[in-house]
Amino acid sequence: MIRTDALDRLPVRTAVPALRQALDDRGVAVLCAPPGTGKTTLVPLVLAGLVGGGPARRVVVAEPRRIAARAAARRMAWLLGEQTGRRVGFTVRGERVVGRDTVVEVVTTGVLLQRLQRDQELAGVDAVIIDECHERHLDADTVAAFLLDVREAIRPDLRLVAASATTDAQGWARLLGDAPVVEAQGVSHPVEVVWAPPVRPVRPPHGMRVDPALLTHVASVVRRALAERDGDVLCFLPGVGEIGRVAGQLAGVPAEVLQVHGRAPAAVQDAVLAGSSAGRRVVLATSVAESSLTVPGVRIVVDSGLAREPRTDHARGLSALTTVRASQAAGRQRAGRAGREAPGAVYRCWEQGEDGRLARFPSPEIKVADLAAFALQAACWGDPDASGLALLDPPPAGAMGAARETLTAVGAVDADGRVTDRGVRMSRLGLHPRLARALLDGAAEVGGRRAAEVVALLSEEPPREYGDDLAAALRTARRGGDGYAARWRQEVRRLSPSIEGSDERSGRGGSDDAAVGLVAALAFPERVARARGEGAFLMASGTGAELGDGSRLRSAPWLAVAVADRPAHAASARVRLAAVVDEDTARLAAGHLRFSGEEVRWMDGDVVARSVERLGAVELSVRALKQPRPELVRAALVDGLGRDGLGLLRWTRETGQLRERLAFLHRELGTPWPDVSDGALLARTEEWLEPELSRARRRSDLARIDAGQALRRLLPWATGEAARLDELAPERIEVPSGSRIRVEYGAEQPVLAVKLQELFGLTETPKVAGVPVLVHLLSPAGRPAAVTADLASFWRDGYRAVRAELRGRYPKHPWPEDPMTVEATRFTSARLRRE
Repeated sequence: MIRTDALDRLPVRTAVPALRQALDDRGVAVLCAPPGTGKTTLVPLVLAGLVGGGPARRVVVAEPRRIAARAAARRMAWLLGEQTGRRVGFTVRGERVVGRDTVVEVVTTGVLLQRLQRDQELAGVDAVIIDECHERHLDADTVAAFLLDVREAIRPDLRLVAASATTDAQGWARLLGDAPVVEAQGVSHPVEVVWAPPVRPVRPPHGMRVDPALLTHVASVVRRALAERDGDVLCFLPGVGEIGRVAGQLAGVPAEVLQVHGRAPAAVQDAVLAGSSAGRRVVLATSVAESSLTVPGVRIVVDSGLAREPRTDHARGLSALTTVRASQAAGRQRAGRAGREAPGAVYRCWEQGEDGRLARFPSPEIKVADLAAFALQAACWGDPDASGLALLDPPPAGAMGAARETLTAVGAVDADGRVTDRGVRMSRLGLHPRLARALLDGAAEVGGRRAAEVVALLSEEPPREYGDDLAAALRTARRGGDGYAARWRQEVRRLSPSIEGSDERSGRGGSDDAAVGLVAALAFPERVARARGEGAFLMASGTGAELGDGSRLRSAPWLAVAVADRPAHAASARVRLAAVVDEDTARLAAGHLRFSGEEVRWMDGDVVARSVERLGAVELSVRALKQPRPELVRAALVDGLGRDGLGLLRWTRETGQLRERLAFLHRELGTPWPDVSDGALLARTEEWLEPELSRARRRSDLARIDAGQALRRLLPWATGEAARLDELAPERIEVPSGSRIRVEYGAEQPVLAVKLQELFGLTETPKVAGVPVLVHLLSPAGRPAAVTADLASFWRDGYRAVRAELRGRYPKHPWPEDPMTVEATRFTSARLRRE
């Protein structure tokens, strides 16, 4: 029986007429409704015609998380007075509860992506709701882009709703073709903000590390909140590890302590969401509880202010979650949990002054995450570079380039970026492309079942207490009775049918340790690593890696690193999970990184010529090369000039001044005077450093090349302009005293440094190539007395002050009242009289 009273209490019902009208008129809409208004539960029922009397339609609701998908389906079924699997069902990875009569199906965005790739028409589906689109998960952005393609090309009748819990909906409205924005007003209860920063400073988060002092403080704030207020406590923490540590510090509190996160067993999640009347509860949760879910009984929120976001270090081949400060939007979402059912309070574990400096919204996942899976989805969709997809934010070019390299290496796309048959199969496994490669290729080597076991272990990192040895973690999972082991077994069952019939090849993978190592190496070939002593390794990517002091893997000659992160300011990555492999396994898995041949490079300040075999940065064998190919030597020398500078050549003072003169002429006159900057000279080595450069073999040979003679080859001899070099940019200028003074061209303006008395009678400032020189007027001792680019003005306005200051200090030199009436000289007054 339909629970009409509960439906009538949902505030979003007031927005339903406008939403229906928008979909009837345009087929698309953006629905903005605060948490708790019923947008996730009432709207799908209305659009499906199950309540409110509308026409019958089949509706798919896409949620960002499994826990939210299950909870939404169960809540809607409860509102209809039914069990899930009848008219409302759900599908998440590894679990499907639907029936013949199901018309509202709640799925994760990942499941919907897979369904779209198999059936672009979404046959039988009338409307799709993308829930919590404000969270900017990559799967949700991709689903929206694909659905807009489907609407435009083959299903203009498909209705599409982007549902957001925030009012920042204009971007989504533009993306959906200026879709109408329908807003529902929530009935929110007042939430008091209590600022509860730590008494002593705590270290900021970096990588996955959170200062234990902050966790201790959060636990103390939970105790304080329990003492000061009534109701259940919902405490937000960044991850499972932090939840476990805070739970341990809450032993003995007068409340039941529960843990909610994506890895928690479904029974635990259901118990939390069902509520309890038997005493108070403290619910420790990750950001999964920010939206989509209502936790009954919560009147207090304790917010640690931290969250986890994906980050990818493309240069080092490392991808991981990292701990960050939660955004202002996340803070509002979290605080709102305390006012869903009654007035409440939020305890924020940071200074009030810090709040305004937080990011307004979380980083869109497309901007920070590894894009290999996204790039494969786009390639399967027929748009390898994603340029034709309607996305709020375009994927970064660097991240897409790295993703394409990964897909090419695993055989998912061809050289042009088009998806291969193998890539299509990989995309349908519901795995990251790296893990899909490990599953398919590993099954052929170690057998389907064991490949599935290892890949399931890699798809969700085992708990820290399982240790850093991947093979030992596999044995622990096999015999384990904890929640992780249960989820691992479920994933193994999901993966196994996709590789049925794969038999283990003889001669490889006989032991679990060897099988684990091979599959891990196939997944992460850039991370096969060879030991270099004292628990330190070098990965094929070129990144150093280090094991913890107590690790049993420290004596291994080779490792396949499955999980690693690089702490802030650390030169090497820290290995969190790895498997022992041998060199043959490393060669097999990372074969595309193998290089064998002559390698002539500039190393440690000179040319090094070797015959080398390596896997990426890991050298397997090296011997000196006595007769390297000349073109390789030349390339190494040019690289050396780029790295260590053109100072490796022989430069005299005259040569340096010649370069400055040419630079001046190029700047002032342009063509045909050459650009002699470092970059330009390195780009034209064949024009000015030959034939000497091709004859050189080592650094010492570079030092014998006369840079001045080489530079003169760049002068415009063919046009005859070279003959005007001394006219346009003379090395020296003759001044009235008869002296020939050197002109310095190193500054923005040519400089003529000359004793003041040598310019008596000269009113016009000298010029070179039409540019007035900057005259540095010197005292008789050669010290600066004045600087001018206008001599006439100096004699008129500045000379009197200089004369007054210096005539007493240098009485032997002439200081006439009118410098225009005397002869210029470089001599003293006495000598002038003698002459």
